[in-house]
Amino acid sequence: MSRIESFKQALAEKRAVKIIAGIDNFNTENVKKVVKAASNSGASAIDICANPDIIAMARSITDLPLFVSSIEPLELAHAIALGADAVELGNFDALYKKGQTFTAAQVLALARKTRELVGDDIFLSVTIPGELEISEQIKLARDLETLGVDLIQTEGHFSNEAPSNGVKGLLERAELTISNTIELTRNIDIPVMTATGINPTTAALAFAAGASAIGCGSCVNKLDSEISMLAVSKSLVEIAERNAQYIVELV
Repeated sequence: MSRIESFKQALAEKRAVKIIAGIDNFNTENVKKVVKAASNSGASAIDICANPDIIAMARSITDLPLFVSSIEPLELAHAIALGADAVELGNFDALYKKGQTFTAAQVLALARKTRELVGDDIFLSVTIPGELEISEQIKLARDLETLGVDLIQTEGHFSNEAPSNGVKGLLERAELTISNTIELTRNIDIPVMTATGINPTTAALAFAAGASAIGCGSCVNKLDSEISMLAVSKSLVEIAERNAQYIVELV
């Protein structure tokens, strides 16, 4: 089974876990730790930036399906040539920090260009901006489905404000992306990955909302050591496996 086929199987079984190093994370040593932790934990995929050196490094140390994230279609096309298994148009949080925003029309145009450049056979995931009104998100998701996008990734609200303390803060950060997941899974047939604020406390809520996958970034890549990254990644994988088992028991 090819790397991307193994990821598709995890999606179908609603147990996919993508560990995200970060669209703007060019720290080679940090990315290396994230990649190793994801690989050793049994995660379904790793998501990295479009830097050629980081792509080469990641490809040399893992057999996990490798996603590359960018908002530049040409960068995504180049990433496939460098060894990426899939491309992700989005992970916009890092760009919001710079004051950039994206309309539904802009995202759709970028997705069309990306599909044109990478071809129909390459796995394409697209993030839907969480700040869009839900009616716009649903329409965009349907348009992306018609375009042949393979996976929709949700996101929540970006804020520079400090979150509340404890579990309350974790839930607040994930609330919007989980509600977006519920709305989108009701309106499209392609799989949905829930991202933004997803961690061992909120992951089960994302799967309960209908997600086929979770995308987990800061709860792993902000940690100091590979051991702690591995522990969190394993916890996320265990939650995903329990969800898959629950689905089987329901059937």
